[in-house]
Amino acid sequence: MLLFVARLGFADETADSARVAYRLQPGDIIEVSVWKEPDLQKEVLLRPDGGFTFPLAGEVDARGKSIEEVRAILTERLKRFVPTPVVSVAVKQIGGNRIYVLGKVNRAGEFPLSNALDVMQAISLAGGATPYAALNDIVILRRQNGRQQAFTFHYSDVARGRELAQNIQLQSGDTVVVP
Repeated sequence: MLLFVARLGFADETADSARVAYRLQPGDIIEVSVWKEPDLQKEVLLRPDGGFTFPLAGEVDARGKSIEEVRAILTERLKRFVPTPVVSVAVKQIGGNRIYVLGKVNRAGEFPLSNALDVMQAISLAGGATPYAALNDIVILRRQNGRQQAFTFHYSDVARGRELAQNIQLQSGDTVVVP
């Protein structure tokens, strides 16, 4: 079981303060429980629209929100029914955060995005490039706000420690195309 937990209002703090909070996506399964309230313990699958229904709290839109943000929403909504609710939210299964690598790589496909991942790491997950790949013509496709964006990536520059800014951190839904 993966443990991304927010409890009692304290965020999980680590030495790496630059760590980006995991963002929930449709297909993820989360476990929600309210301390000393057995009827308010539930495992929920985030629907394709990113929402879920929880007793007494109603509809909750969790798409793109962190565990802590969902916990805060539930706590606020439950205050009307449960005095000082202590809400815990944990990710049980990551099903929605995925990236895709296709083209001339050894293992094209979709890969879970469970932690920060850059382009070089994604190519590595795909087993590396084949001998005939055009490594300096790699493109990363990203859809944001209904618009498609394309970022170029020159493998040989990054491999030599140059132009490192192009080795961007991937986001859920990104596609790395290795022609």
